[in-house]
Amino acid sequence: MAGRHINDHQVRLFMTNRRNDSVALAAAKAGFSPATGYRVLQDARLPSQRQTPRSRRRPDPLAGIFDEVVVPMLEAAPGLRPIAIFEELRRRYPETVFGSRRTLERRIRDWRAMNGQDREVIFRQVHEAGRLGLSDFTCMDDLAVSIAGQPLDHLLYHFRLPCGGFEHGHIILGGESFVALAEGLQNALWSAGGAPKLHRTDRLSSAFRNLDADARIDLTRRYDALCAHYGMEPTRNNRGVAHENGAIESAHGHIKAAVKDALLLRGSSDFADLADYRRFIDEVVNARNRRHGPGIDAERKFLQPLPDMRTTDYEEILVTVTSSGGFTLRKVFYTVPSRLIGHRLRVRLYDDRLDVFIGSTRLMTLPRGRAGMNGKHGHVVDYRHVIHSLRRKPMALLGLVYRDSLFPRDAYRLMFDHLLEVQGEREACRTTVELLAMAHERACEAELAGLLTEDLTARRTPCLTTLRARFSPDPADLPEVVVELVPLSIYDGLIEQGEAA
Repeated sequence: MAGRHINDHQVRLFMTNRRNDSVALAAAKAGFSPATGYRVLQDARLPSQRQTPRSRRRPDPLAGIFDEVVVPMLEAAPGLRPIAIFEELRRRYPETVFGSRRTLERRIRDWRAMNGQDREVIFRQVHEAGRLGLSDFTCMDDLAVSIAGQPLDHLLYHFRLPCGGFEHGHIILGGESFVALAEGLQNALWSAGGAPKLHRTDRLSSAFRNLDADARIDLTRRYDALCAHYGMEPTRNNRGVAHENGAIESAHGHIKAAVKDALLLRGSSDFADLADYRRFIDEVVNARNRRHGPGIDAERKFLQPLPDMRTTDYEEILVTVTSSGGFTLRKVFYTVPSRLIGHRLRVRLYDDRLDVFIGSTRLMTLPRGRAGMNGKHGHVVDYRHVIHSLRRKPMALLGLVYRDSLFPRDAYRLMFDHLLEVQGEREACRTTVELLAMAHERACEAELAGLLTEDLTARRTPCLTTLRARFSPDPADLPEVVVELVPLSIYDGLIEQGEAA
């Protein structure tokens, strides 16, 4: 066809057809003219073999610069980025190399291919069934998940058996820690139905951060003991070499993409409570495991049997309840019933909760709090623990350190702010404390919060007398109980019968 160059494929097709066809017919089948066919017969070389290298059409912008300036830079600092070299050349030769960045990058790439240092080679591995399990943490903040409208800052503990493809995910509210690893790993192993021979993590640098030497040694021993309990050999990848954990690092992106898709299909990333979000993650992970069902079932046969029971997945700490009605643990203040002031309590610290013991008796479970990002102390306060004392000292509410954490619902806090505006400090503190006491004593926290919200909307001040009447028991509704007293003479008769017998 006129105006178009023939290619190697057309020439090969022409030469093949020429064995049985005329020049004109073979040329027609190849898509060019008979005249071109005769020229091909005179020179049987392929078009690609006839082409001569194109000569430079413009002056080299790096002439006298690349070999004299750039190459010494690359030899002195092999890791230097092309953009850094480009900026340096712009500073030295602003008119010469301006607009020549791509030329410089190609020239550096070619030079490194010919003269550069050897690069690290990644060796792809064959995974044996039941041999290796991997653990790692990945940040989930980019999914913008919220609980009851409040943003949830959390990680996902991710466990994977690379041979069969089994995965397990567990929500972590704090940072990377041994407690988070122990809880997530044990949940994963019991979900898988067995334990691999090796368990690999990264070096848990976040868990060891800010620990002294003794604490680091203790944490290492606890991790080794955890693996030994399940018959696993603990291994770690080399520091800063993430691809050694690549069988799970690459899977992070896949599981996060699956969670993101599920959130989009759900239509909302807000959940009623943490338990609802945990169930959602379990459903996503289980759906991924179902796709690898045959491989997972095949690998289960090679897993080691599980022990009779789990080992500890918590950290045990002794604390003393102070006169403030609570204790401080990991820069978070927790309130407890005031009758425990002065007692030493044993606290089992989990990732999302605290189990509190006195001796061997379990007292309560508290939600775990977190210190602020700026190092500011956090507070986990139950107003029911302190309301009896606060009722005797209502003005203490005004400057209370944990005042914002004291209010069980936003309606109480907003009402306190409203009362400060319209009644003054003393009356606002007294009224707010009475409202909290009423919510506790008459078990009407939620209903009372609803009424306070209505008062706030109408800019009204709550009437304590009316509220007490509303939430107090109605005597007319109480059943009339008649107790008939037994004559004491009956007991005398029983004694006489016993003596006669």
